[in-house]
Amino acid sequence: MLGMDQVIKRRLASDVPLVSQVSQYIISAGGKRLRPALLLLMSGALGLAGEQRLNMAAVVEFIHTATLLHDDVVDESTLRRGRATANEVFGNPASVLVGDFLYSRAFQMMVEAGDMRIMQTLAEATNVIAEGEVLQLMNMHNANLTQDDYLLVIRSKTAKLFEASARIAALLFKSSPAIEAHCAKYGQALGTAFQVIDDVLDYDGDAQVMGKNLGDDLREGKATLPLIIAMDRANAEERALIQLAIETSGGQDMAQIMDIMKKTGAFQATRDVAAAEAQRALYALENLPQNNYSQALYQLASQLLGRRA
Repeated sequence: MLGMDQVIKRRLASDVPLVSQVSQYIISAGGKRLRPALLLLMSGALGLAGEQRLNMAAVVEFIHTATLLHDDVVDESTLRRGRATANEVFGNPASVLVGDFLYSRAFQMMVEAGDMRIMQTLAEATNVIAEGEVLQLMNMHNANLTQDDYLLVIRSKTAKLFEASARIAALLFKSSPAIEAHCAKYGQALGTAFQVIDDVLDYDGDAQVMGKNLGDDLREGKATLPLIIAMDRANAEERALIQLAIETSGGQDMAQIMDIMKKTGAFQATRDVAAAEAQRALYALENLPQNNYSQALYQLASQLLGRRA
């Protein structure tokens, strides 16, 4: 990851001071860097070395960071990774415009790779992510969202970049179509499991460890899987309470809604969905070369289910 960090530092340079300032602020916040790590681990599993894998890992991180900048503006978030969001510090206009800079810098870098399939993969991923964001916006305050509707959103908004990250490793290695498909399947399943667990932790996590406020999804009017399952299993009175909270961003009933989710087993049921996705990722790995890197990918999918932040 050190090599990728050096690429990121070099490519964040801009003659416009505010661009560098905002970019450095959000990049330096750290985070799990799962998407570029996935690309680098998958590259190692396939036996790929060279500078281009580091450049592509940086591209993936730039695209992800741009989505975070835009997300926090849309969601009016004030806290991410335990500190004030960029929009809280620098304002919404700066966050949106620097997000645009990161997107455009990512596309400059992917053009330099000189591979049309890589450009096609990342361009498609960026477009699907944007569609997922809009779909999520349309679903805000929608208490009638189904589990299939929810999965469509997160597979677009979150899992697509995981899928692209794993696929790019295969493309850089000039893998067969079958190996490429297995890599992409691993990435999509891992990304889906990651987001499902993230949505559980929004209610059942540790706020201090996570660095964000619990229950933010409900306060924003998002019907995520724990709420959807709880509504399916709750009685009429409990269902009406959750529905009203989603439709009105009713955070004042959070304690009662948390009790309903616990009583209905919504947290465990949501974790079961994540476990099924993680298992799908592990099945895809069976078709890839077996080495230390693929073992790390195995551990990544397995340990995801036990994460608390």
